[in-house]
Amino acid sequence: MNQARTAITNLFNNEPQMYTRFNLAGEHEGESNHVEMKLSSEDDDVGEHHNNHMTTPIIRSRKTRKNFCFMVAGALLLFFIGFLLGYLAYRSRSKDGGCQQCASADGADTTNQDIEEYDELVLYWNDLKEMLSKKIKLTSFEDNINAFSRSSHDAGSEKDEDNAAAIHEQFLSYGLNKVWHDEHYVRLQFQHRSLPNKVTFLNPEEVVETPSAYLAYSAQGTPEGKLVYANFGRKEDFQLLSQNVNINGCIVLVRAGKNSFAEKVANAQKMNAKGVLIYPDPEEYSDLQEDTVQFGHVHMGTGDPYTPGFPSFNHTQFPPVKSSGLPQIPAQTISRRAAKKLFSGIGGPECPVAWRGSLSGIIYRMGNSSAEMRTVKLEVNNVNEERKIFNVFGVLNGFVDADRYIVIGAQRDSWGPGVAKSAVGTSILLELARILSDLVKDGYKPMRSVVFASWTAGDFGAVGATEWLEGYLPVLHAKAFAYINLDAAIQGLSDFQVSGSPILLDLVEKTIKNVKSPVGGTTETIYEKIKRTYPNWKSSCVQQLSMENAAYPFLSYTGIPSVSFSVKRQAPYQFLGTNMDTLQQLKNAVDYQLDSAARAVTEVAAQMAIRLTHDHQLYMDYEIYSEVLKDFISEIRNYEENVKSMGLSFQWLYSATGDFSRAAFGLTKDFEKADLTDQALCRALNDRIMKVEYNFLSPYVSTRDAPFRHIFFGSGNYTLSAIKEHLNLRSSNISMFDEDLFRNQLALVTWTIKGAGNSLTGDIWDIDNEF
Repeated sequence: MNQARTAITNLFNNEPQMYTRFNLAGEHEGESNHVEMKLSSEDDDVGEHHNNHMTTPIIRSRKTRKNFCFMVAGALLLFFIGFLLGYLAYRSRSKDGGCQQCASADGADTTNQDIEEYDELVLYWNDLKEMLSKKIKLTSFEDNINAFSRSSHDAGSEKDEDNAAAIHEQFLSYGLNKVWHDEHYVRLQFQHRSLPNKVTFLNPEEVVETPSAYLAYSAQGTPEGKLVYANFGRKEDFQLLSQNVNINGCIVLVRAGKNSFAEKVANAQKMNAKGVLIYPDPEEYSDLQEDTVQFGHVHMGTGDPYTPGFPSFNHTQFPPVKSSGLPQIPAQTISRRAAKKLFSGIGGPECPVAWRGSLSGIIYRMGNSSAEMRTVKLEVNNVNEERKIFNVFGVLNGFVDADRYIVIGAQRDSWGPGVAKSAVGTSILLELARILSDLVKDGYKPMRSVVFASWTAGDFGAVGATEWLEGYLPVLHAKAFAYINLDAAIQGLSDFQVSGSPILLDLVEKTIKNVKSPVGGTTETIYEKIKRTYPNWKSSCVQQLSMENAAYPFLSYTGIPSVSFSVKRQAPYQFLGTNMDTLQQLKNAVDYQLDSAARAVTEVAAQMAIRLTHDHQLYMDYEIYSEVLKDFISEIRNYEENVKSMGLSFQWLYSATGDFSRAAFGLTKDFEKADLTDQALCRALNDRIMKVEYNFLSPYVSTRDAPFRHIFFGSGNYTLSAIKEHLNLRSSNISMFDEDLFRNQLALVTWTIKGAGNSLTGDIWDIDNEF
């Protein structure tokens, strides 16, 4: 077409022709693509150039009618030739895969008539996978892992700030569209600098241990009491213990594992214990040394517990409240060497076989409160400090729906070296940012944006991530469509574990079928490798999302579909939260194939991110919740007669679950009928998918009083698991059953599910309004 334009210009004796040029070339200096309009005019004979380099138009004399006819004929002929050449070029490009629509920075479509000599590079899924694999094969991770784990880097420390600055600089160097950080002023708990925590036998006095680690957010105090042993400190453990021992006023000894430190302490507090001691039994932690003490926190929640429901930008702006998840009793971790000494002072009945660990030379007893039992004193002198923390972000803008984005995040801080816990995830996050930005420079045009986030204060309960969510809650649930968590993503080679939102599990499965296993000498994919060990891989490798996981607040507090995964080994990596989480230990765990493992994890995360930003339809299996609800209904049908005896019925609940299933099926049909190149229509349909998890957050409870409102994954009386527990209580101990509470539970869950179905249906006039 340029040739035709030139010929026509020459034919008209170079009369000035004003035209518009749109420049859609990508910016490589960190700025987003834009539309540049340039007006130009050319004059070969006469023209005066002003200081601003614009050409003055020249007015020419009128031509004769004869010349005019010849010129028109010539112009038509050249236009026809140019048209044929352009059409043939277009057909050639179509045979190679077609041309996607171009979009300006503000989302407005630009047609081929607006674009001069602009050929868009077409990259389809297979092209992207191949390009991605090539880039990842050239990647080395060990230098970054080593750089971010050389020393302890508590949240808010000088070393943590140095790491934040380094990540900020690397994000800038990759040419991301924008790099920024946010600040929060949070209260964290640390060991007292001059008053160590201590465990002591009394009568006679004997110091058992002065532990090197501690449990953040423990209550301070110096309780004294007889010792009892409660296995893992689960609810069922305390129920069994209470049948044999009076727990009231005792110090409880429990072993690590099975549930979180916070749950152990909360369960002990409900039984009126005075304090809790937690040790790593060799049955679960055989790789730890005799004197190793674990670090953790005991807040039954996430975020800063002194600003629950509020972002910690400035404490003076919020009322003096604290989280109900803070424990009221002191708690401390100890080594197994100390646990051996303490067991020597526990009498009473022997424990069930299932409670017996592998401490050598001791008898596992439950304990009692008799006079001959030795008294233990627990001193916890932890102090609260207000610290400024930084989260660091970078964004890769989408080309169609730039205001819809996936977030990929990793914890940056660590109590100890934190190689597996934080350094690996940080290194993978940086490589993902670099590789995906390189793909865009090579021609990939993601439809939606990707946000890379480096969180801090993760060791204290996803504080950095949760404070960000609290600060931008009204925006995030409407804009962010998924979260991928990279914390502790490498703990071995042979196994694979995933937890998170059910609607992302199908995407995870499809992805691991495309990614080669990190095990050396094999050509199997991750999926093929784990299927040989676990024929039903989902039942074996998919775990419940824990409150300890940074993906938890994204899903249960904000309603953003979230997923967390890791390559593991059958014998768990036991060093998380200890001073033994070093580069050498992780290398041993992965048979010195650390780069291979990191490449596999990076490719899984990258493929998931590309899938979620490449296709017109969001790759999410929202219909899976129909199956989840059916499973729940089948479980509670056993209690139908009990419910009828109260004058209630499950009929409304059955109806609500049926409405949700029909709405999910209807959305699938809407996608099948839709023209997915219609951006407005596709966006509206995808927004309905994005709302699925959000609409399972109970709207009937306060986010401040009950932040984790998800009826499947949250915590509180309004969850499906709470309903099942309450119904089971009616069968086992009817005196403890609260009928008014159950009526409220049933109503809230029913109308939450009904509301989720209505939202999935779409417009209110499309909803079946027969309640």
